[in-house]
Amino acid sequence: MGKVEGQGESWHGHVTAVTVAPEYRRQQLAKKLMNLLEDISDNIDKAYFVDLFVRASNAPAIKMYEKLGYVIYRRVLRYYSGEEDGLDMRKALSRDVEKKSIIPLKRPITPDELEYD
Repeated sequence: MGKVEGQGESWHGHVTAVTVAPEYRRQQLAKKLMNLLEDISDNIDKAYFVDLFVRASNAPAIKMYEKLGYVIYRRVLRYYSGEEDGLDMRKALSRDVEKKSIIPLKRPITPDELEYD
């Protein structure tokens, strides 16, 4: 589901994957899993934000993440298999009082420019 990573103000929770079997969808299970990861990242790990990557074409997932308070931080060109763009979405946590972690980048980046601290 997720992990914490980074250093300094880049210390954050990262959603590795959220998958709900078709027969269990529409029961808010993804929302509950996301809330759990956010709570652990915020209150136990003292992270500044939570982030995730989603395919730019996955409108239902983007809509769900936006409803949960995530914003598009940046676009990563050709992130998925070198063909499809990915969106790096973030949600600031209580430690990020000034919400610096969610100020969107003004230009797209390439996978080579990603920093994995």
